[in-house]
Amino acid sequence: MFDRLDDILIRYQQIMEELNDPDVVNDQKHFRKLMKEQSDLQPLVEKYTEYKNTKQTIEDSLEMLEVEDDEEMKEMLKEELSSAKKSVEELEQKLKILLLPKDPNDDKNVIMEIRAGAGGDEAALFAAEMYRLYVHYAEGQHWRVELLNVDEIGIGGMKEVNFMITGQGAYSKLKYESGVHRVQRVPETESGGRIHTSTVSVAVMPEVDEDIDIVIDEKDIRIDVMRASGNGGQCVNTTDSAVRLTHYPTGIVIYSQTEKSQLQNKEKAFALLRAKLYDLECQKQHDAEAEARKSQIGTGDRSEKIRTYNFPQGRVTDHRIGLTLYKLDKIMNGDIQEIIDACIAADQAKKLANMDE
Repeated sequence: MFDRLDDILIRYQQIMEELNDPDVVNDQKHFRKLMKEQSDLQPLVEKYTEYKNTKQTIEDSLEMLEVEDDEEMKEMLKEELSSAKKSVEELEQKLKILLLPKDPNDDKNVIMEIRAGAGGDEAALFAAEMYRLYVHYAEGQHWRVELLNVDEIGIGGMKEVNFMITGQGAYSKLKYESGVHRVQRVPETESGGRIHTSTVSVAVMPEVDEDIDIVIDEKDIRIDVMRASGNGGQCVNTTDSAVRLTHYPTGIVIYSQTEKSQLQNKEKAFALLRAKLYDLECQKQHDAEAEARKSQIGTGDRSEKIRTYNFPQGRVTDHRIGLTLYKLDKIMNGDIQEIIDACIAADQAKKLANMDE
């Protein structure tokens, strides 16, 4: 591990020297690439530097203890030594975590898709609540939310909603939300007071960068334009602004109608299609790398039932990590950071265990 850390330190110093080279500064593409690499390595370099300084403190304290005669000074040195040894253990663990292979998509924006599953109108109502949950969470992170498409029902529910969240590290946090979310509660329409169970599926897909080669052949696509339906202003409902894309090889159908402009709706539809096709490729890789899948906390299988929201008991349980929280109201208002942090910690622990085997 420390040989690798020394190599990273050397590489970091090389990057810093290159960034001061005028020829590199003039080559903006290369300059941005180096800046990204420098930014990625900086937390590791800072933690390793702290580790080395702490190790030096231990050596210095041991040397001073051998020659020190004053009892009071000896006690101070022993306390300093004990504290430094504890810090070294903690820093070693943090360095191991920082050395774990990083998901290349972690820094990306995300496109999310929420679909109502079992439960009819009650599932559609819960899908709308889940959408609001993620909007509130994104606002708390100072991220931007852009609605891509929504299929609403008359009582305030959503059969399906697609939206983009733009913000630093959005995928690194929200990727743990992929899967089936189950709700248990008494629907407002239920006169007998019986608890119903409904489900929604959540898909979290990284936005596809322009440099990622996702080939969409024109002959594989059918583009239909039509008038938008549902709620909307005069222009939305009276012009052929809505766009439907059909991708023949995969059977993916995307409908976009949130914008007044047909061109804008078309751009949104293609952005969503690219994300879905990239997501399919990622899923294939996940399936091919079975061991990698086992070392992850619920970021692959879309059919996995990951969480239950039990309204009568006011609890939320994440089944992947065995976490139960009794603060349902706060969670439904977007307070999901504790769940996400627990998923990240569990994911790291599994990967560290696999690395040590």
